Amino acid sequence: MKKKTAIIVIVTLSVLLAVTTGITLCLALDDHPLKAKPIPNYYANKLTSPYIPENMMFAGEKVPLDVYYVREGLDRELIINCYQHSKTLRIFKLSTRLFPVIEKILEEEGVPEDFKYLCVAESGLENVISPAGAGGYWQFIPATAKVYGLTVTNDIDERYHLEKATRAACKMLKKCRNQFGSWTLAAAAYNRGEGGLQAAINSQSCNSYWDLWLNAETSRYVYRILAFKLMFDNPQLYGVELCPAQMYQPIPTEEITVSSSIEDLAKYALDKGITYKELRDLNPWIRNSKLVVPPGKSYNLKIPKKSKDNFRDLFKHVENPFAIIGDTIPASLRNPNTGQ
Repeated sequence: MKKKTAIIVIVTLSVLLAVTTGITLCLALDDHPLKAKPIPNYYANKLTSPYIPENMMFAGEKVPLDVYYVREGLDRELIINCYQHSKTLRIFKLSTRLFPVIEKILEEEGVPEDFKYLCVAESGLENVISPAGAGGYWQFIPATAKVYGLTVTNDIDERYHLEKATRAACKMLKKCRNQFGSWTLAAAAYNRGEGGLQAAINSQSCNSYWDLWLNAETSRYVYRILAFKLMFDNPQLYGVELCPAQMYQPIPTEEITVSSSIEDLAKYALDKGITYKELRDLNPWIRNSKLVVPPGKSYNLKIPKKSKDNFRDLFKHVENPFAIIGDTIPASLRNPNTGQ
């Protein structure tokens, strides 16, 4: 009996010791740096339906948002691009550097400013090449690029020249505008091709982009442009919060006219006091390690005014570099359900 009692006492004491030790450890670890912290409720973790305004214009033309399939088409592209965070964030950062160049040329060429968003829809403001062989910011295929005056060779590819490619895009868009009678159809023709769009118009006896039955890519194309227009016009409304200090600022450059071939661009760069990387980054239309200049022709090379420009120097001209871009949401665009 005494032995049984002793065993019960020992077991009871062991249990009490284990419980006491556990409580002590929990209290000790309560403020431990490795203790898991609550996960912040970021906007990226929420699923909300993007806001669509009651009225919208594109290139001076009304978008019929009262038609259900038009509204749903825009909604689809807003959902995709609002939640495609890495790509959309990159586009916003690049826009500060590239939009001023594009906007200036669009104005000079008489093309509505809204078409800068076509460039966004085409390439994401990147000098990329598609599986179909379309290249550059405006995604020209080689044959079309040559039609609109761009040089495309193994050494020189002006589809990657922002200024020249933008002017070529303007020529094409104006031609399509004259042919189809509206800027909206001109945008569709830029994607589908003039022949393909004309065939659809003829077969359906319809000359409204919104009402045409088109291939999958073109049927979404203008809506994608509209989605980017809305997001850039009201970034905070779509969850984008950036300040100028987080954007890619324009790089101050100067141009050098070259009228004879350069056999070694790396050596040329060093002679100019810059790196070969800087030379190639600022002149992406050069596709080789040398520059071949045909007789009677010349090229303008961009070089930085200051090699390896300090990051902070790029913001000297920016007022309030840490102010959130688009931090005022117009009352007319506030969510009617939340007032925000």
